[in-house]
Amino acid sequence: MDIPISSLEHLFLWTSSIFIALQAFQLTLLLGWLYVAFLLLAVTGLLKLRPAPTVMVFSTPLALFNAFFYFTILLSKFSQAQSPDVETSVRPSGSLIGATSATTLPAAGNATVAVSGTATTMFAPLFTVPGAADSGASLLPNINDPNATDTQTICPGYTGLNVVRTLSGLTATLTLAGSACNVYGTDIETLNLTVEYQSSDRLSVSVVPAYVDASNTSQYILSPNLINKPTVDSDSGTTSLTNDLGFFWSNQPTFSFSVVRMSTGDILFSTYGTKIVFEDQFVEFVSPLPENYNLYGLGEVIHGLRLGNNFTRTLYAADAGDPIDYNIYGSHPFYLDTRYYEVNPTTGDLTLVTSGDSEVDPSLDYVSYSHGVYNRNTHGQEILLRPSNVTWRQLGGSIDLYFISGPTQAEVTSAYLSGAAGLPAMQQYFAFGFHQCRWGYANWSVVQEVVENYAKFEIPLDNIWTDIDYMHFYRDFENDPVRFNYSEGQQFLSMLHANNQHYIPIVDSAIYAPDPNNASDAYPPFDRGAAAEAFMLNPDGSLYIGEVWPGYTVFPDWIGGGAGQWWIDEMTTWHSEISWDGIWIDMSEASSFCIGSCGSNNLSLNPVHPGFALPGDPGSLIFSYPEGFNLTNATEAASASAAAVSQSSANAASAGPPPATTAAVSYLRSTPTPGVRNVEYPPYVINNVQGELAVHAIAPNATHHDGTQEYDVHNLFGHQILNATYNALMNIFPSKRPFIIGRSTFPGSGMFAGHWGGDNFSLWAYMFFSIPQALSFSLFGIPMFGVDTCGFQQNTDEELCNRWMQLSAFFPFYRNHNDLNSIPQEAYVWASVAAATKTAMAIRFQLLPYMYTLFYQAHITGSTVMRAMAWEFPNDPNLANADRQFFLGPAILVTPVLEQGASSVSGIFPGTGKGTIYFDWYSQMQVTVDIGQNVTIPAPLGHIPVYVRGGYVLPMQQPAMTTTAARATPWSVLVALSAEGTARGSLYLDDGESLVPNATLYVELAATTSNRLWASGRGLFVDTNPLANVTVLGTGAPRNVTLNGAPVGESDVSYNAASRVLVVGGLQSITAQGAWAQDWILEW
Repeated sequence: MDIPISSLEHLFLWTSSIFIALQAFQLTLLLGWLYVAFLLLAVTGLLKLRPAPTVMVFSTPLALFNAFFYFTILLSKFSQAQSPDVETSVRPSGSLIGATSATTLPAAGNATVAVSGTATTMFAPLFTVPGAADSGASLLPNINDPNATDTQTICPGYTGLNVVRTLSGLTATLTLAGSACNVYGTDIETLNLTVEYQSSDRLSVSVVPAYVDASNTSQYILSPNLINKPTVDSDSGTTSLTNDLGFFWSNQPTFSFSVVRMSTGDILFSTYGTKIVFEDQFVEFVSPLPENYNLYGLGEVIHGLRLGNNFTRTLYAADAGDPIDYNIYGSHPFYLDTRYYEVNPTTGDLTLVTSGDSEVDPSLDYVSYSHGVYNRNTHGQEILLRPSNVTWRQLGGSIDLYFISGPTQAEVTSAYLSGAAGLPAMQQYFAFGFHQCRWGYANWSVVQEVVENYAKFEIPLDNIWTDIDYMHFYRDFENDPVRFNYSEGQQFLSMLHANNQHYIPIVDSAIYAPDPNNASDAYPPFDRGAAAEAFMLNPDGSLYIGEVWPGYTVFPDWIGGGAGQWWIDEMTTWHSEISWDGIWIDMSEASSFCIGSCGSNNLSLNPVHPGFALPGDPGSLIFSYPEGFNLTNATEAASASAAAVSQSSANAASAGPPPATTAAVSYLRSTPTPGVRNVEYPPYVINNVQGELAVHAIAPNATHHDGTQEYDVHNLFGHQILNATYNALMNIFPSKRPFIIGRSTFPGSGMFAGHWGGDNFSLWAYMFFSIPQALSFSLFGIPMFGVDTCGFQQNTDEELCNRWMQLSAFFPFYRNHNDLNSIPQEAYVWASVAAATKTAMAIRFQLLPYMYTLFYQAHITGSTVMRAMAWEFPNDPNLANADRQFFLGPAILVTPVLEQGASSVSGIFPGTGKGTIYFDWYSQMQVTVDIGQNVTIPAPLGHIPVYVRGGYVLPMQQPAMTTTAARATPWSVLVALSAEGTARGSLYLDDGESLVPNATLYVELAATTSNRLWASGRGLFVDTNPLANVTVLGTGAPRNVTLNGAPVGESDVSYNAASRVLVVGGLQSITAQGAWAQDWILEW
């Protein structure tokens, strides 16, 4: 029976229906009339308003349909608002399977396009590449193959001969100890071993084929011209004598080597009991590890900080949107190994700690020793972490190992960066301001509106970015002539620069290859690049043509071609049209949307559409929200869920029935051919996230102008494009530090650029993962790291964005960025997010001088900026797996809320059992906590717990709308005394932009037990901002307060006995020449 509907429901249903009908007619007439037909069915009674008894109100079919229909209209309108005002003729269908022959494809022609109401002729995308063009062969990764051959059981290993001592170590010849096994390639019969004690803390072990010449280039040896190869230091004759590492070798039963820490006798790495396997497409070596070992690094991966002992790390640069535990954008074959020992209080003997974190007694004394291992190899690799050992496998190249003795993380990282990978670039000051971006800013007016909204809501903004929307048909170095034209852009940028704000556009890694038979498709950057031999080739010498956003594309050859100078020239020419301030490099793995040279013979189809739906395309609307969204937004969540189900059903119906499956899956397996490499399908299959190596990437057989195959250097593309971009920006801004953010990285990339975490998700899990990802990149020498705050893929929500905007305020690179067609998530969209953002930004701005100083120290010494708690407190085994809190430098402890719906957070305060104290940033009171206690900290929405570690001095400035304005504010000093009553700190100052500053200033500050704060500077940089006040935390009542002997008025001194906080103000007149113009002593 029908159940009557209340008057209130009637009013709601029909008013909402009328409103929705109007919205539908605005969208399209057909949609409007379809909706009117539905209403008539409801009015005539053919559609029952409530067909079954229920106690729920507003649950009629009409109400539910209205909710779904309105939600769909909103998404459609939003998609149109974020897209160019361009209507293109319908694309014809095609029959492309692999895009390998022009005869299989329909012809393309010009399309009449309406642009801003004016009919014109453009060469617009007419053809969509089918998804099958990027579908690879079925491959079974070796680690998942139950029938895989274990090389350790059948390969012979090697025998060491002709051992010769050298000034820095030894050399030897290694020969096969038996018949070749040729399991995953051709065994190399003779190898050369070189061992070098290169410095006081670095030992090199190199194994290469003995005979490599022009006739035997398949054994690729990485050139030092591409990636720095550490060599013996000039003073190693004396410094290496203090090296704590020892190298030992044996031929029993086959050649093996061990690296030992001499001071403790601990074996750090040993191949003893295993065999070295060295084939032209497979290299393997194995070393034991202690029980419950602690390894960190081996990026890039979305994973916890501590890697664990049942995990395989694949290193192969991949365009993959942040899947957990798989290989993604960068490759960093480096790990940090930390081992904890219990110290016998009587004898001082050390006992290795092998128990889990929860079993460690916090009352006992421990000590840790850390070392680093770097394998300088650019091939695809797998590192198998197992409970008792680590197995290193690589698809070619040499064994080029560097062991770094430490024994602390700080010493390992500093030595790795300064002696091997390269020290990180110093950043311009504006880079530490807030950055706003999204894929979907439709034109200059929209971008300007975003900037104005930040000002309107008084949220600081230093940098505005544009994604690929600004490009002319997604082509590098060309702006869309209508939506992002140069004249309007220069007007906008003039306003932006006058306000000391900056603009950073995206640049992709592939270059559009135009149809040579269509004059309207001309693309001069391609023509100039082809003339300069700047692009990669097929094995037959023709251009390698893949597919990315603009259509069929070519790829710069950074190794053997003329790409370097061509890239500089194109960047410089483009900058003369639009004066951007930095560059964002994307798709640099490098990504290609089809397998192989799919554009060869098919350029007549260009430009083509990718073979996958973009967010917002029909059937690809975004209905996903963060975990727990249904708890806080039940109605919206229900509507989104219903819409997602409807979309999924429609997609399934249009796709037709799934293909028939067979009981067994057939996998492609290749076997070695002596002397011939199979680079497309290597016999050893790594666990690549994309499967086949050529899927969504440049194919391994693509060839560089010097003959090098992409197979050997795939992991270097991202690094090299960053190097080229650095050189381009040096040409454009000769005296300024280049600001570059890149996606794919390799050891040494930090010398040129920062990195963002890629295409993450608007999920609470990914907010957590941002912390271990950032800490890992601290180890890799790329401290300028941040993630897409609030998430890139899917829709965020108010609560997640609130928490995330506060967390990211303590990351060096601070950017909000999201996907096409997902809901807006700028910091001003929700009132609570705006308030939370301003709270966190106020702290960030005060700490900018501290952060800038940390970067200077990282730049010159290789120290870290974001730090794991275990690195700051290296003798506490309980911290080995701690990655939900972190330190910013040594002084600031951040304890974010990482769970939906939480109003408190659990945190620990490391070192409290050994005398370390902490002060709450907000109340400035000392934290009271028991030894090893996990404390529940109140953290309502909008509050991020931040603490100052006792023993540190922080020079600070005031918040402002830009970093430039903040640099002009008065100084203050925060002194957090240790339990002993002391503190120390430092400050680095320069002009904030020069590559080689004309003047610098370095100030050291120290508080002593005699109630004195010293400030002593050296350098000629002049900062005229006065000192406003000094705050001392954890001090006793003051007596006479003086600055350089001059008394400070009593009215300018306040002391809170309960919180033990002293504030000394009124110092501006005394320091009118500048806070650091002269040395001073504050006494109290």
